Amino acid sequence: MLTTSPSDTTVTALVADATAAPSLHNSQPWQFRYGRSAHVITLRADFARTMPEADPSTRELHMGCGAALLNLRVSAAHHGLAAVIALLPAPADPALLAEARLAPLTDAPAGAADPQLAELHSAIRDRHTCRFPFAEQPIPPELRALFSDAALAEHADFRFIDSIHLDTVLQLISDAAGYDRMDPARDAEQRYWTRDTKADAPVDGVPDYAFGPGDASGRSTTRDFAGTAALAGRVRARFERRPQLGLLSTKGDRPLDWLRAGQALERVLLSATAKGVCASFATQPLEWPELRWTLRDPVLGTGHPQMIVRMGYGPVGPHTPRRPLRQVLVIEP
Repeated sequence: MLTTSPSDTTVTALVADATAAPSLHNSQPWQFRYGRSAHVITLRADFARTMPEADPSTRELHMGCGAALLNLRVSAAHHGLAAVIALLPAPADPALLAEARLAPLTDAPAGAADPQLAELHSAIRDRHTCRFPFAEQPIPPELRALFSDAALAEHADFRFIDSIHLDTVLQLISDAAGYDRMDPARDAEQRYWTRDTKADAPVDGVPDYAFGPGDASGRSTTRDFAGTAALAGRVRARFERRPQLGLLSTKGDRPLDWLRAGQALERVLLSATAKGVCASFATQPLEWPELRWTLRDPVLGTGHPQMIVRMGYGPVGPHTPRRPLRQVLVIEP
């Protein structure tokens, strides 16, 4: 056990790394609280940042918070600490998603210390969502296996969609994008979370400079945050012919599974970033229940699809804003 509490500077660094995680529309739906006497960081969901149209079950909200939790664990390992995690420790309080009890790595309970996590720390700040075209360069089998192992370490399955099933998944992404455009409520919700950087300095949401180019090929799988609006000066580009898509799945489909999926997703993304592989997301068909289940491979697919990840080699995506730590972190006496 820790005999002295980590400094406020260390705790602040841990939470700053946690908040670099991706979240739906960069909504950053998390709140952290640190108790000095107990050496515990609590992670709470900020349900004021839910999206009732795209995410009525709060599945993706939980995944974003899970990704932040993985970053917290990586940062703790980098600082010589283990974060002993309890997920959903108070069933009567659904907003309390996790407790992370800090301990020196040498004193951590068996299985709590993961020496591989510290190696991912530098990737936290380098990881950005890239909505630009990728090169027509295959990801080698050894990296595909690495990403699969990263998800498995967090109790999830990650596998690349094979060529036979890829056409079906691409069509589902296209169908879902079309449904989104025809749904006024979803379009309005998306516009609420986009930011005009000429008008303000955003701390959340997706800024216009991160939209990426317009799709000149009809092959883009990423969400078009311009929606039905025309963005002045936006260039158009041709995307890769056969995108390399990975499907992240879990055995269950409850809040506990969503938190695990978020941790697995971020571990995959950090592992990819460390190897020079870029990524973006294709969440559109996951947000339509009638399409979500069709994403599973008819031969090999098991579990519940949680995220589609487009991966490849290309430009590093731009940094997107983050809320000031004073808005998301409270340090108690």
